[in-house]
Amino acid sequence: MAPEPVPEPDSDTELALAAAAGDRVALETLLERHADRIHRLCLRVVRDPTDALDATQEAMIAVTRGISRFNGRSAFTTWLYRVATNAAIEETRRRGRRPLPTDSAPEVASSAPGPDSTTADRLDVRSALASIPDELRGALVLRDVEELEYAEIAEVLDVPIGTVRSRISRGRRALARILGNSRGPADALRETNHD
Repeated sequence: MAPEPVPEPDSDTELALAAAAGDRVALETLLERHADRIHRLCLRVVRDPTDALDATQEAMIAVTRGISRFNGRSAFTTWLYRVATNAAIEETRRRGRRPLPTDSAPEVASSAPGPDSTTADRLDVRSALASIPDELRGALVLRDVEELEYAEIAEVLDVPIGTVRSRISRGRRALARILGNSRGPADALRETNHD
């Protein structure tokens, strides 16, 4: 009678601890499970699709190299967000890419909001988000798009919780100014999460 196969660990923490102990299959499972999440976060922070792919690759390399330091004191996703956010911010700094300001935004002629105006609104929010400083953008994306709690964001960014609150507040004010106070910046950011 053959021995029954041992079930593969299901939780991220179990997989991460197994990967930290050298289990390559566990590491590959984690990377595959979270690849889309890492890319989405990098894209929202970096704002350029090519740079987001580079940041995603750097984040996955950093996870591979650093998994042995994961000790399970925090949730794996919190640790992952830290790694991915740092990779995205570093990619932004390294590339030095900033969107060029345009003289005017394209006008959408419609009396009722439809698919075109919803798309235009999302593009406006994305453009506004891209124009604020990296540290404010990172905090806003983690809070208003990824919906992390303030304590988790503080852990991800490795800053005090008061700094997180300040960055989010300053970022929201900056977005409101850029968007002309037409809508709440937190709500506008959450709407971009449905892409």
